[in-house]
Amino acid sequence: MGRTVCYAYSVTGSILMRFEACSLVGVYRIIPEPRADARGWLARTYCAREFAESGLQSGFVQCSTSFSRRRGTLRGVHFQLPPNEEVKLVRCVRGSAYDVVVDLRPDSSSYLKWLAVELTADNLEAIYIPKGCGHGFQALADNTEMFYQMDAYYSPESSAGIRWDDPAVGIRWPIPCPILSERDATFADFQP
Repeated sequence: MGRTVCYAYSVTGSILMRFEACSLVGVYRIIPEPRADARGWLARTYCAREFAESGLQSGFVQCSTSFSRRRGTLRGVHFQLPPNEEVKLVRCVRGSAYDVVVDLRPDSSSYLKWLAVELTADNLEAIYIPKGCGHGFQALADNTEMFYQMDAYYSPESSAGIRWDDPAVGIRWPIPCPILSERDATFADFQP
């Protein structure tokens, strides 16, 4: 599949963000284009109009932050079941993370495939995750903080996950023997 790239422009015509299609259907890397001067820089990381013009969900209703004290901490693979599925926009605001998306949509051409991107506080990138996909990440540095925007409210009864090392998916995590929560360690393998 060829890479689709959309651009968001400022009034002066300069590029503010790139939306790059990934190998999983509907997943995009959002790449800000910082504007620098002697003081530092400014980068647009989200604009509802530009997301909508690129065909992406633009109505986020909830934001969350997660903090991982130690390198190797793994969170996921999480998702919400219907009717409370959610779109997520995820970025790293401190440290760095190996961020993983798993396509759990049976009607998708990328079903049960996964992809990983490195999100860091320095690269400013975000990953756009459509409904029906699982998400997880492993902290690559101590004191890693992730910021999430979701288009649906958290629903405890719809909260679900699959095991981080599910053989049907085969995610290759960079740090062996991850630090896991009890909940994440006891998720079952994916049941199609």
